[in-house]
Amino acid sequence: MHVLLAEDDTRLGELIVHMLQKKAGYTVDWVTTGNDAYAHVEYGSYDILILDWMMPEGDGLSLCTRLRKESYTGAILMLTARDALQDRIDGLDAGADDYLVKPFEIGELLARLRALSRRNYAPIQTEEMKFGELVLNRNEQSVSLDSRSVQLTPREFQLFDLLVQNRGVVLTREVILDRVWGMESDVGPKTIDATIKLLRRKLAELDNKELIQSARGLGYKVDK
Repeated sequence: MHVLLAEDDTRLGELIVHMLQKKAGYTVDWVTTGNDAYAHVEYGSYDILILDWMMPEGDGLSLCTRLRKESYTGAILMLTARDALQDRIDGLDAGADDYLVKPFEIGELLARLRALSRRNYAPIQTEEMKFGELVLNRNEQSVSLDSRSVQLTPREFQLFDLLVQNRGVVLTREVILDRVWGMESDVGPKTIDATIKLLRRKLAELDNKELIQSARGLGYKVDK
């Protein structure tokens, strides 16, 4: 697996590169600025990007946002010392697929990368699913109503697609976690709830804020 690490802490960067190569056998490119990371993504091919939130010449959050706006669909893991709910929402809203808080054990980082590597981030063949007045476009990872359209991040798309395919059925948080993030990830209920919040915010632009229903203490569903 080919990984791009963007981390300006020299000691941490050297440790991560060494352990990913020694323990997992990954090929790792390491940069220390946001601009260098963007250039590597533009001209290289990576299975996973590991982006530090705070680094010079373009922080990880801004870089993540920029890449998603330019239709980058690969897996992105954010490294950060921020652990507040709003910070998690900001990271997910920017398009990160997973979120690892510093300090962390290398074993946990490897588990997150294995979970991300099992997800298929390759573009999906053109396919549209209509439900009610809305259209879910799996190729563009977007939802539209008439001439209006909202773009979803890969995680938002995976979660919304799962709910749409199981319309009328309450999906527990455990099922959502397994199908979208993988059971080995350290994602908890707060991350799932934050992603739902972001989805509802985008659906509100299409006058469908209430499409995703909460089942108190259980999970979520999309009505038929």
